[in-house]
Amino acid sequence: MLRAEIELSRGDFRLAVDFEVPDGTVLAILGPNGSGKSSLLGSLSGLLRPDRASIRLGERELHGVPPYLRSVGLLSQDPLLFPHLSVLDNVAFSPRSKGAGRAESREIARRWLAEVDATEFARRKPAQLSGGQAQRVAVARALAGNPDLLLLDEPLAALDVDAAPAIRGLLRRVLGEHRIGATVLVTHDPLDALALSDHVLVLSRGQVVERGPTREVLAAPRTAFTARIAGLNLIPGRAAEGGLRADDGRFVAGMLAEDAALGEPAVAVFEPSAVAVYPPDDGHPGSPRNTIAATVTALEPHGPVIRLRTDGGLAADLTPAAVADLALEPGVAVRLSIKATTVTVYPANASPSPTTALNGDASRHG
Repeated sequence: MLRAEIELSRGDFRLAVDFEVPDGTVLAILGPNGSGKSSLLGSLSGLLRPDRASIRLGERELHGVPPYLRSVGLLSQDPLLFPHLSVLDNVAFSPRSKGAGRAESREIARRWLAEVDATEFARRKPAQLSGGQAQRVAVARALAGNPDLLLLDEPLAALDVDAAPAIRGLLRRVLGEHRIGATVLVTHDPLDALALSDHVLVLSRGQVVERGPTREVLAAPRTAFTARIAGLNLIPGRAAEGGLRADDGRFVAGMLAEDAALGEPAVAVFEPSAVAVYPPDDGHPGSPRNTIAATVTALEPHGPVIRLRTDGGLAADLTPAAVADLALEPGVAVRLSIKATTVTVYPANASPSPTTALNGDASRHG
């Protein structure tokens, strides 16, 4: 079990965070640039010394302990393999540095290379590997030392679109089968969090603004940043009878979550697939409770659909045929309609962004 309470100041920035990671589980750390993710990871690894901290790994207190004595494995987006060593000896370096003999270290390395399907690369040098192959070796090296704490720092960020899913699947399998100590994952990709983590913690300006089981947090975000990375629309305001009173005074009809309190800060959340798009003067049938005038700012391919973005920050997912029929392009005025039954109003866990609504890059199809 990892238990951490960390306070750290760097210039005007201050990080204050506390969390627990049970053995055999993965905690994902999400947050925008500058939120404190790197500072948190540096504090856990020992590369940064916090102003005040309690970092307990099992019965050991890590604060003040040198990095090489912490039993921490680190996997970053750069494999950081030793260029002069073979793949086998790169992986063997980890148990060797913990006191194992040369023969034993190489045997451990062979086992881990087999685990990550990289046995055939054992005699190669890092320069002879592709990016995906090198990251497989880096995974094996990080785990070969049997760490009590594994830190994953954007491990898939530098991989191409073909290699990333394979390494993500590899990490999911290895972490699931071996239940290696506690694992902390820093990522910007919600797919990484969903595939690899049990719980998620969201940072903003050095403070924890959301935490909980990964699927629950990403399905019902309470902050603009989390909504963006989850691929959801979010409108901040205050909970009202039958929906939300937005910060700009507009009423948004929706379904109140059980823990939403009338008059308290809240967010209305809905998927881009729930947004219907019409010409501004079209008398379309039906009576959705929410209609919003907007102007198209961008059209982006998004899997089998086209994601339409607007000047108000809201997004809608349309078929290519619908985009063509409506002659949509940047600058075109539209009317957005959202049924109240597709909108959920949740309590806001942090002060919302000044932006009316934010939507992100996670794929959602509807």
